Amino acid sequence: MTAYLLKRLGMSAVTFALVAVTVFVLIRLVPGDPASLMLGEAATEGQLEILRKRWGLDQPLPLQFGHWIGDVLTGNLGISTRTGEAVLPLILDRFQVSAIIVLTAMAIAVLIAIPAGLFAAWRQNSFGDFLIVSVATLLLSIPSFWLGLLMLLFFGLKLGWVPVLGYVGFTEDFGQALSFVVLPIATLALIEAGVLIRMARASAIEVLRQEYVTHARAKGVPEWKVLARHVFPNAFAPTLTLIGLLLGNLLGGIAVLETVFTLPGVGRLLVESIYARDYPVVQGCLLLTALVFVLINLVVDLLYPMFDPRISRAS
Repeated sequence: MTAYLLKRLGMSAVTFALVAVTVFVLIRLVPGDPASLMLGEAATEGQLEILRKRWGLDQPLPLQFGHWIGDVLTGNLGISTRTGEAVLPLILDRFQVSAIIVLTAMAIAVLIAIPAGLFAAWRQNSFGDFLIVSVATLLLSIPSFWLGLLMLLFFGLKLGWVPVLGYVGFTEDFGQALSFVVLPIATLALIEAGVLIRMARASAIEVLRQEYVTHARAKGVPEWKVLARHVFPNAFAPTLTLIGLLLGNLLGGIAVLETVFTLPGVGRLLVESIYARDYPVVQGCLLLTALVFVLINLVVDLLYPMFDPRISRAS
């Protein structure tokens, strides 16, 4: 197990290093002078020189990367050229909003999808299986932003149950904040439940065909115990991998939903910073998203042996 842990930690460190290099290079590949792009066409040559020296843009690229990665390791992601705020606190403040929505939605999706997928696999080819698979396929086919707009139209405008614009933090008014995030959470939960139901069903069907399940049934073990003790632990491992991938993708790609529901999340911050050419914030958002993705997949890798001991033995 120790060797498995060290191997996964090493792989995660290498992955994050490659991501850092990629983020740095991509920002530098943007056509034009970064100083001119950040300050605009009205900037004087003196202002451009001051900004180049301030950000080290007058130095060779290897030196720029060395200074930047050194600052990153100390938690200094720079200053926003648009607002003048420190980048790291700004991103973390926005990231809290995205994390609350994504984590809550994923938890609800898992609580819906795992029992539904197991039931569909257990009752394969029955009407219940057909109904669950049909609903999951329908949810998979609906774009998240379109479902979000429909929910806003029905629950917000027509019924008036929730506000359609704005946001209030949970530290300010918990009840009011909940009313702002309930629709985006429900939207994400429904969309991701469709993906997870299909994966859970496919994994459970494969496990139900194994000899140890047949043996347990032949011994007279109650069906619910067969599902709980033999099917669920072995079928959950592939679903756990998918959950990790979905979490990373959602945290990095939630900008559309945050725009639909006017939420001040990290995805919307990234889009706004790209339009404003606020490159320190763009770099910080990309780097933080990549770091979260790497950490989530590391946690999934470390949890995997709990459901499939063969992984740790093989490593």
